[in-house]
Amino acid sequence: MSRLEALRLRAERMGLWARWTPLVTPEADKRRFLAWLDAGAHAGMDWLVRTADTRVAPRTRFGWAKSALVLAAPYAYPELERPRGGVRLGRVARYAWSPDYHRALAAALDELAAFARGLGVEAKGYVDFGPLLEWSLARQAGIGWQGKNTLILVEGFGSYLHLAVLLTSLEAPEPAPAPARCGRCTACVRACPTAAIGALGVDARRCISYWTIEHRGDWPAWVYDLTGDWLFGCDDCQTSCPWNRFAKGYWNRFAPDPELAYPDLTLFFTLSGRAFARRFAHTAFARPGRAAMARNALAVIANLQAEEGIPLVKKAVHDQSSRVRKAAAEAAFRLGLRGVLDALTKDLDPGVAAWARARLEGAPLDDLGDALG
Repeated sequence: MSRLEALRLRAERMGLWARWTPLVTPEADKRRFLAWLDAGAHAGMDWLVRTADTRVAPRTRFGWAKSALVLAAPYAYPELERPRGGVRLGRVARYAWSPDYHRALAAALDELAAFARGLGVEAKGYVDFGPLLEWSLARQAGIGWQGKNTLILVEGFGSYLHLAVLLTSLEAPEPAPAPARCGRCTACVRACPTAAIGALGVDARRCISYWTIEHRGDWPAWVYDLTGDWLFGCDDCQTSCPWNRFAKGYWNRFAPDPELAYPDLTLFFTLSGRAFARRFAHTAFARPGRAAMARNALAVIANLQAEEGIPLVKKAVHDQSSRVRKAAAEAAFRLGLRGVLDALTKDLDPGVAAWARARLEGAPLDDLGDALG
């Protein structure tokens, strides 16, 4: 048995889908990625710009690496029962229903890398955090094809997949790519609530997942209109995809948890930053952090006009984070809580006070940025 086959079989025995590809980036993928960056579609994710040279030419950094074992871990979790108690509003992207996939896949990659070294193969694994174009490698390896929403789709399954890559010093033959099966279907494009999917892929500047996960600062007022009831991430382009009607099952190292699928929003306002970090360290919620999750929760409460969330809006007036207090001002405006707005006009943070004052005076959404300078 070849070492290529031995590594692939080892990954499959771990429950992962695995395919080999040489470590190269097709010219078309390079041009598309760089055009996406040039268009500013990466929004505030500046690390993508800083690592662009390596992403389009990974061997400039990993000179020893000749191939990639591309791994896919399915996460088509079944519907979970909503826990009782608490304030459980809004939707969480399905991938975040289980403890952080990075940890589970990183542990698997460590096992595979150790096995590779035992075979005399140099190897290093990456899960999202490496300067690689995982989608390009996955498509080249034949894991699946890339849909219009940029996600990798597998025939007979769909797109609920996490990708990981094991770089190795082995030579790998070039495989046949999976045939593209989207055809003329534009279901994901039409389903995107913010019209974020275009010719270059997903424009993060309009993507709900970007604003609720990656953007750490204050939201412009118009973002509240975009996010709807999404508390964390967005799955609309996946749930609309016809291929995902086949999606079923998940990797045996994932563990979907109702407390993550339907978190109690109260925790985002009552836990300290340190306590939040301890409680959610093993989850995707740790990435944005407590203040951003509280900001997201306030948007959900406002957009749903949820009376059960009003006590949290009032509590947010005294939050230690100015970001949360500013979001409370916007939520109060949308909920008609004049008393909350009036209190926030006296906030010690000039930005919060100005936002509340502008909203109290009825500044239109489109003019709010100008009103605040």
